[in-house]
Amino acid sequence: MDTRVQAVLDQVSPPPYQPQWRRPIADGFRRTAQAAVRWCVRRDIHPNWVSYSSIVASAGAGLCFWQAGNLPALLIPAVGLCYVRLWLNMLDGMVALASGKASRVGEIVNELPDRISDVLIFVGVAHSGLCHPLTGYWAAIFAILVAYVGILGQAVGGPRQFGGVMTKPWRMVTLHVGSWLMLGLLWWGDGRAEYAGLSILDWTNLVVVAGALQTIYIRLLRMVRNLQAPAPSERRLSAPVVHAGAQEATTLPE
Repeated sequence: MDTRVQAVLDQVSPPPYQPQWRRPIADGFRRTAQAAVRWCVRRDIHPNWVSYSSIVASAGAGLCFWQAGNLPALLIPAVGLCYVRLWLNMLDGMVALASGKASRVGEIVNELPDRISDVLIFVGVAHSGLCHPLTGYWAAIFAILVAYVGILGQAVGGPRQFGGVMTKPWRMVTLHVGSWLMLGLLWWGDGRAEYAGLSILDWTNLVVVAGALQTIYIRLLRMVRNLQAPAPSERRLSAPVVHAGAQEATTLPE
């Protein structure tokens, strides 16, 4: 095909939108969704509906946590639904890219359910009766702050920040470990699930908060370094120039 015709076609039909920054996901976890991606694409399921379904999974997790004080066995499906939430959060982006339905509006739909999900889960923990409500609410607040700082880097013109120890998957893993430790002590322990006046879930929430503080610090530090780094054009202007016959380098004026 003539290159001029191809150029016109490219202008008429621009390439599909590609997100500028994507959250790193382990290959093994990504492979678990390949069949589901093909199924969604064949049936023309919009990725936004996958994003919305993650809220349903998180609401189920929050409900199980909320009632776990009365029925501790609910901590088992609560944790399972937290992982379903993570899986759906991954699936929506994969479906969007595979179906060519990725868009700027889709990025909003991709982010907002994540924040709602964190609140639903940790508020459920806060009202479980297995911890002090304040520790659950602080965990929810800091989960939102971690995501906010990550997006803030992109909002000011830098890269989206994903670093730190308490990213979304690790928040769920931390909650998983704490919940099942609590369940084990309630079922097979001596009935004592408190240490230094705080329950296992209290300590779990505080670990989430502490990890979130580290994550916020790391992301802010990287963000500031990126913003302070000279632009490529500035680096070219300040590059040393060696004149012929001279041994010393000079710097071009700004």
